[in-house]
Amino acid sequence: MMTPLTLAYSPCPNDTFMFGAIANGLIDTHGLTFDTCLHDVQTLNERLLESAFDISKVSFHAYLRAQTDYQLLDAGAALGFGCGPLVVARTADALHHSARARVAVPGGLTTANLLLHLWNPAITERVCVPYDQVMQEVIEGRADAGVIIHESRFAYAEHGLVAIADLGAWWEAETGLPIPLGCIVARRGDDGPDAPALETLIRESIDYAQTHPADIVPYVAAHAREIDANIIDQHVAMFVNDFSLSLGDQGRAAIERLATMAHGKVPGL
Repeated sequence: MMTPLTLAYSPCPNDTFMFGAIANGLIDTHGLTFDTCLHDVQTLNERLLESAFDISKVSFHAYLRAQTDYQLLDAGAALGFGCGPLVVARTADALHHSARARVAVPGGLTTANLLLHLWNPAITERVCVPYDQVMQEVIEGRADAGVIIHESRFAYAEHGLVAIADLGAWWEAETGLPIPLGCIVARRGDDGPDAPALETLIRESIDYAQTHPADIVPYVAAHAREIDANIIDQHVAMFVNDFSLSLGDQGRAAIERLATMAHGKVPGL
């Protein structure tokens, strides 16, 4: 019997939507078997550097640090236009003195943190918390501002916060390219999984979710941090797109641009 591959992804709606058919045995996996586990994005990033999983969803920031051991898959990524992290605060002038500001970020290895560094390198005091706790850090005054991702970007206004920067809009103005946020990677080496087979399977899983949403929605809702169905639908619609099926030339150009911009400016890159 084939040893199961370890498959790790986040509980965010776009990930559970894309992998729900695989996790729940709703499609033919062509002889591949998986042990699935869900972690927040920063945990996934940290475990990647420990080579913990055969296949994993990670931030592009983490992938750029782990390219020697992991290869980028052409399917399952989160890229796009109009979908970048937001910097939110209690007041619009919260970052007036950037050098003295304390900003909550959803993990040091997230693309959100990398983009914050590129956008405003003067911000040096950052506190890393799980992505679904960033808003609370700001609301309760432990941080002057926070960088929010995933479902939080649809809910911040309901918590009395204001957006003071859209890092996706900044990226698009700088590059004209889609913003590369997260990706699926597979372990390299002779004992690593078959990348083309995985890419085909991920595309089949996405296709099943898109054509049979009623079968997938309960799995997505069971893991979502925000329980509002409209927010979950918005999240999936924004982050599961053509780039999720294939990076294409434009997606790969965006990844190369991120690596070039970060080189020499961000420690470890």
